[in-house]
Amino acid sequence: MSINPEELRTLGNPALLRQPKTAFFCSRQYPEAIERPTYVWALEQRYAHTCVLSGFHSKLEQAVFRYLLQGPQQPIIYVLGRGIQPNLRFEYGTEIEAGRLLFLTPFESTVRTITDETAEIRNLIVADLADQFFVPYMTAGGNIDRLLNHPVAKGKPILTLDLPMNLPLLQRGASVYRPMGALGRVTGLPTEPRPPAI
Repeated sequence: MSINPEELRTLGNPALLRQPKTAFFCSRQYPEAIERPTYVWALEQRYAHTCVLSGFHSKLEQAVFRYLLQGPQQPIIYVLGRGIQPNLRFEYGTEIEAGRLLFLTPFESTVRTITDETAEIRNLIVADLADQFFVPYMTAGGNIDRLLNHPVAKGKPILTLDLPMNLPLLQRGASVYRPMGALGRVTGLPTEPRPPAI
């Protein structure tokens, strides 16, 4: 699978596709212990202005999206599992006009519901466009596990957290994410995810 960006529907700044991109995936069910180090990772992406690419579907993914939005120079690519709806331009007009947010999808606007099939296509697009992955946790044998075994993800670097439950990721060659340490004491991290607006 090789995605031609010209075949995708977009809303926002398509120039973000030319930046190095880190794909962020996390399983829907995850241990609470991963939340704080994941927010530390998100803070570092804001600090470094790293382009983060995701479907932002799971609870933690949605919370990280909201957190990344608070970074005034943070580039974000949001791949949808449905068509682009008119409310997106209204809700995210400031970020879109600033050129730091891009929504993209292969689906027409008439596709309004995310299904297992559209979610799989969305995830494949994220994996295909990514240069590397940050996966703080995945359920063994789940959707993310299967995705990382797909040819579009093969050979791309994976970062994960140094936790016993991430042994399956480490065994497949993932590297342990270690905070840069340049930020000093981390403050201002969200204490709990906010509900999604999308």
